[in-house]
Amino acid sequence: MRDTAARVLAVLTGLFVLYTSAFGPFESLVQRAVFLALVVTLGLLLHPLWRENRLRPLGMVIDLLAAAVTWVACGYIVANYDTIMNSLPWATGTDLALTTCLVIVVLEVGRRVVGIIFPALVALGLAYALLGHNIPGLLGHRQFDPYFVTETLFLGDLGIWGSLVSVAATVIASFVLFGAFLLNTGGGQTFMDLAMRIGGKSPGGAAKMATIASGLFGMVSGSAVANVATTGNFTIPLMRRLNYPAPFAAAVEAVASTGGQLAPPIMGAAAFVMAEILGISYVDVMVAAILPALFFYLSVFMTVHVVSVRRNMRIVDEDEIPSWATIVRWRRILPIVAALGGLFFGIFAGRSVQTAAFYGIAALLVAYLVVSIGQVPARQMGRQMIASLDDAGRGLVIIGVLLAGAQILVAMINLTGIGVTLSSLIVAIAGNSAVLVAIIVGLICLIIGMGLPTTAAYVLVAAVLAPALTGVGVEPLAAHMFVFYFATISVITPPVCVAVFVAAGIAQTNWLPAAREAVRLGAMTYMVPFLLLLYPGMIGAGGPMAIVDALMTGLVLVIAVPCLLGRMPLFGRRYVDIAIYLTVIAIAFVPIVGLPVAAALLLAAAFFLGGQKARGMAGTSSAAVTLGAPAGDEVRP
Repeated sequence: MRDTAARVLAVLTGLFVLYTSAFGPFESLVQRAVFLALVVTLGLLLHPLWRENRLRPLGMVIDLLAAAVTWVACGYIVANYDTIMNSLPWATGTDLALTTCLVIVVLEVGRRVVGIIFPALVALGLAYALLGHNIPGLLGHRQFDPYFVTETLFLGDLGIWGSLVSVAATVIASFVLFGAFLLNTGGGQTFMDLAMRIGGKSPGGAAKMATIASGLFGMVSGSAVANVATTGNFTIPLMRRLNYPAPFAAAVEAVASTGGQLAPPIMGAAAFVMAEILGISYVDVMVAAILPALFFYLSVFMTVHVVSVRRNMRIVDEDEIPSWATIVRWRRILPIVAALGGLFFGIFAGRSVQTAAFYGIAALLVAYLVVSIGQVPARQMGRQMIASLDDAGRGLVIIGVLLAGAQILVAMINLTGIGVTLSSLIVAIAGNSAVLVAIIVGLICLIIGMGLPTTAAYVLVAAVLAPALTGVGVEPLAAHMFVFYFATISVITPPVCVAVFVAAGIAQTNWLPAAREAVRLGAMTYMVPFLLLLYPGMIGAGGPMAIVDALMTGLVLVIAVPCLLGRMPLFGRRYVDIAIYLTVIAIAFVPIVGLPVAAALLLAAAFFLGGQKARGMAGTSSAAVTLGAPAGDEVRP
């Protein structure tokens, strides 16, 4: 019965999103309150308290009370919308009780969905707001009574009903629905087949296929862990069947899935939140993400290639690789092309982002109907539509609950001013050095992000750490992209690397060697944030020459870093090769016009001369064999 109720409510949530995408959202607080009530209740159904435990009857009572409290609190906001927005009422005892209960329910559902760490941080933020006036020195603040905190959290649009919940209830929800329809109407299998065809026939083919497939899926799903769980159940067993080392297989999947959150057109919830925080269009964020995402995937692909060649990893068997004729059949391609066409038409026509997502969904459904008539039974088509709504509704639970919790935390950070205080301390410690501030911020981002979903990690570091970067002259978009990257790659960074944990579980291997492989495969990702600060062209700023400089720098690093970490030989002397690679990398990090070209020329010369020496040694060895010398003997000139 609970499963049926969850399915019905998930479909209703999907329909709510579809309706508001098509006809526009309701009034601000109404839209947010209804959305939060739906996702919290669905979260209670999907993650019941004390499941399969003798205390389950008591858990059921608690869940029912939690759902009732949620609907009462959200219904109170809907009923009193005009009063709240027009007269800014004083908090009463009823308001305090409803706020307390709703916050507890949101944090409890968050605990069930993502674990204890994030709800504990939110609770700490609330405790700091209520008790922080007792702390002496810079970290203290003036006293706020519970009624004032209630007015901030509940009776306005700066607390629970703030911009993060707004973007979750509109833009993010629309794109989650778009992705669900795209994957459930055949797009998922097309992505997998396309990846298999492109990467499967070269050394390490299964790993390259996993990189491409996970990137394609991640561009639509925008969730690293969900992406690992989805594509990893196919790609990791394939790599293991071809005798790829289990840690390597797990690492490839974890890193490639993580990159999906960084790649347009759908970059995960955090990118939409970034656009909201900065007050810019999502298109601007997408444009800024193009070059960094390109370099990320090229570097992963290059590292996989170098390692695969060195380890002599097998290609995918020919009979498992679909033909181009099968992949590009118009019946398979038309829905994907129509979906993306509708999406970009809406964006470039100046419509809102959620309306553009609806255009994409509408175009996809029309195209799918055209290609399916006479091919797919009507009942099956209906089941696929229901499955899409169901998947979208379930996927919105973690997003809605996390962003509601994050909004509470951000409201408390803004109320107490702790974000400004910590940013000032970081700048003071670094002595106003942009380089030192960036290094400190990057390390703190990695630490804060460990164990947190990317969106929650980004919201936290954007509120506390991004101002430290802007305080030393970094452009706001570059500063937020910097912390966004570090918040994202925290899921593959030991010791708490959630994406690696999931991938290692599928590969049935220890997570620690998988994490080491993941750091090596994703090494370029740790460098990209610093390139964002050094080269404005990385985010499309500074004009054509700045973009060319950024492009050249990225391409040099995409080759040099994987070759260094993959032990690609140049002159056959390891320390010489390492010195050359490190020199090229160091030059690429000096933002002077022309130096990226010099780095590229140095790398090209090293490859050319190293290749000549290798060919010469091969010829000398052949001559030695002809003259009777043992083939293994080294003949020196």
